[in-house]
Amino acid sequence: MHELSIATAIVEQAGEFARRDGADAVTAVTVRVGELAGVVPDALRFAFEVARDGTALAGARLEIEHVPARGYCDGCAEEFAVGMPPLFWCPRCDRPCAELRSGRELEITGVEPAPAAAPP
Repeated sequence: MHELSIATAIVEQAGEFARRDGADAVTAVTVRVGELAGVVPDALRFAFEVARDGTALAGARLEIEHVPARGYCDGCAEEFAVGMPPLFWCPRCDRPCAELRSGRELEITGVEPAPAAAPP
């Protein structure tokens, strides 16, 4: 399950972002996951729960934004859903297309730091 290594990297990077911003803990991490990224969202959520234990993200939630795969045809300027399995064939002009506009994303787009604890 490669989702565990991805989740571990998310936890490490989100922790670094939080430390740079002066936060000791993180309450949420948002990631964009493309339809063709080869990541199973439920497996990533489970792996995140395992990877976050004992870190600054111990109580954090993982929010996943799903990005559909979209192709683009240079011939007729049509943008279209690629689907599964990926078909890079323009539904408008019936020609093969090589440009993928979205669908391979796997990136952190937000890290929500935990509120600072009130001084005693």
